[in-house]
Amino acid sequence: MKEGPDISRLATLIADPSRANMLTALMSGKALTATELANEAGVTPQTASSHLRKLEDGRLIRIRRQGRHRYFALADEGVARSLEVLMELAETTGHTRTRTGPKDTLLREARVCYNHLAGHLATRLFDQLIRRGCIELQTDGLTLTESGLFFAESFGIDVAGLSAKRSPMCRECLDWSERRSHLSGSLGRAIFDQILHRNWARRAVDSRAVIFSATGRKQFEQLIAG
Repeated sequence: MKEGPDISRLATLIADPSRANMLTALMSGKALTATELANEAGVTPQTASSHLRKLEDGRLIRIRRQGRHRYFALADEGVARSLEVLMELAETTGHTRTRTGPKDTLLREARVCYNHLAGHLATRLFDQLIRRGCIELQTDGLTLTESGLFFAESFGIDVAGLSAKRSPMCRECLDWSERRSHLSGSLGRAIFDQILHRNWARRAVDSRAVIFSATGRKQFEQLIAG
């Protein structure tokens, strides 16, 4: 047996359709109960419990306890980022599910990617931040510039507070539907939080879609136009 990371074990964990559905549901960034995840996977609660144990043992999910209740969430942003890349790979190689209609259009326009914005609007934001020199792509990743600092603070983001966190300030995340990058990291999360806080958009109840109001869409367009 060769040494190195055992990708076959992770691939086996993710390959099961029921577990894949559970992981996709957790890409919303919400912590869900075993019953909710069983419904997402279309399996019995007993079967769901078995799947969840395997995902926890594989360190793909973590348990969050509140009182007597248990909730399940993705282990971290790295897992979410890897799942997004797999979704992009499935899209480009033709391994797609049957389109279900308007919801897919909404998902492609704007959706939650764990804790930040993804979809067409998110990649447009990323492109504009690059064009305006707010973020720069360097050999070791993305860097927030002085222009980016001004942009973030003018949008009500506490950049000093973000800098004190352990997570990277800016990170590229490959968008599965756009096949281009959108912004993740602490800044990506903070921008999405501000969008929700300002009531520009709301998260759909039954999917990962993010729905912008007419006013919110106009404000977003003004934000990225600079």
